[in-house]
Amino acid sequence: MASSALYRYFSSRDELLTRLIIDAYDSLGAAAEAREAAAAQARTAAQAHPNEYALIYGSPVPGYVAPADTVRPASRVTTLLLRIVVEAAAAGRLPDADIRDAEAQPLAAALAPIRSYLPTGVPAPLVQRALMVWTNLFGVVSFEVFGQLHNVVGDPPAARDAFFAKCVRHWITFTNLT
Repeated sequence: MASSALYRYFSSRDELLTRLIIDAYDSLGAAAEAREAAAAQARTAAQAHPNEYALIYGSPVPGYVAPADTVRPASRVTTLLLRIVVEAAAAGRLPDADIRDAEAQPLAAALAPIRSYLPTGVPAPLVQRALMVWTNLFGVVSFEVFGQLHNVVGDPPAARDAFFAKCVRHWITFTNLT
């Protein structure tokens, strides 16, 4: 197929990018939701589909501004992580002080953009905790996919797996999911 043939299906480059971005987010979200092993699934999906991963978590495409319809698909993995943290809090595995943090009011304002895509009534400190795990997870995965761990962590898959497993154990401890 000639590249110009794409414009029979998409009116512009931005429309094509939006469709690719939504498909990539939905693919990752569906896989993580199906397995509820978001950390391992995100890494596996990124390794198997580095171009899709780069499209959604890599450098922004110059001149492209993602429309609002990309936000909900983008929030699927974050929402899954948030649900795990909320369930831990409901089960009493998070200290009450974390849930009723004195800084909750300014934090709630800071997190206002994402809250419209998340379940209502979740305390801001729990949203913060989930976002901290999410950014750590995707930071480690991005470093691996984009080669930033070269000469930092051993190249054999066993070395990378051991490093990633240690990170996951840390996130589990941080969220009190043990």
